[in-house]
Amino acid sequence: MLQPLVDYLTYSLVGLNAETHLGAAINFFIYDTIKILILLFLISTLMGLVNAYFPIDRLRIYLTTKKMYGLQYFFASLFGAITPFCSCSSIPLFIGFVKGGIPLGVTFAFLITSPLVNEVAVAMFLGLFGIKATLIYAISGILLGTFGGFILGKFKLDRYLSDWVKEIQAISEQESEEWEIDRTPFIDRLPTIIHDGWEIVRKVLVYVIIGIAIGAAMHGYVPENFFTAYLSADKWYAVPLAVIFAVPMYANAAGIVPVIQVFVAKGVPLGTAIAFMMAVVGLSLPEATLLKKVMKWKLIGIFFGTITVFIIILGYLFNLIL
Repeated sequence: MLQPLVDYLTYSLVGLNAETHLGAAINFFIYDTIKILILLFLISTLMGLVNAYFPIDRLRIYLTTKKMYGLQYFFASLFGAITPFCSCSSIPLFIGFVKGGIPLGVTFAFLITSPLVNEVAVAMFLGLFGIKATLIYAISGILLGTFGGFILGKFKLDRYLSDWVKEIQAISEQESEEWEIDRTPFIDRLPTIIHDGWEIVRKVLVYVIIGIAIGAAMHGYVPENFFTAYLSADKWYAVPLAVIFAVPMYANAAGIVPVIQVFVAKGVPLGTAIAFMMAVVGLSLPEATLLKKVMKWKLIGIFFGTITVFIIILGYLFNLIL
């Protein structure tokens, strides 16, 4: 329901042309900003409800002490694959998971896979490139999240979370303990839960606007001929160059698949094109801007650096297999 409303506002009410870069950028900005703020409020409130009836310490202790043999990373990655979010839309869930005390490595597994793989992109990929390429793309995206989350979890990076995140974790934990001791009824907990959800939205509002503004400015400005001129040649540096080119871009997986089709038609190897696609949806500048409210720059650098290395390796492997 949101997209038709935004289309009416930007194209009919304001009178912008949908065929122009400006019209598309402003439409994109309004839609994504409203969508992410709604998601952030709903998910923060939902996690508040979960924390109210399932104390944080129990969840944290369970995930950190039980022998799950790495399956927690796989399940988080699989959950990311079935959620139809772009990188910026995944941030609200990421914040909710961190607030809820879920280990950082498990949370990273979700954050990595969520933008890379979704059912719409898989369906489009199947129609354009066939079942073999689709299976390799989907499975590698889930495995990338699984192993990426596992490795990042081993680095013990919680100390690089922002002070704001640590503060909301402490507040959430304190509220849960007080409610459990006092056996506070749900109707008395709800106003505090809703207030906490709104406070999270208010604190990240500036970062959402800046991040989406960067994405909107780049939306629709995909110089395909420029990219294909450098990526079509069979050079050893084509894959890392594709990843570097992709970082300033911003799109979801379904939106970038048609661009990948153009790349492949113009001679870019499919593995290089998939690496470009993964970098566009998983390593965008708007995502980094939103994550700045949650992480310190060092953690953002470690996260982006790790995923970059994985995507480059996958790009070379794809070119050998496909």
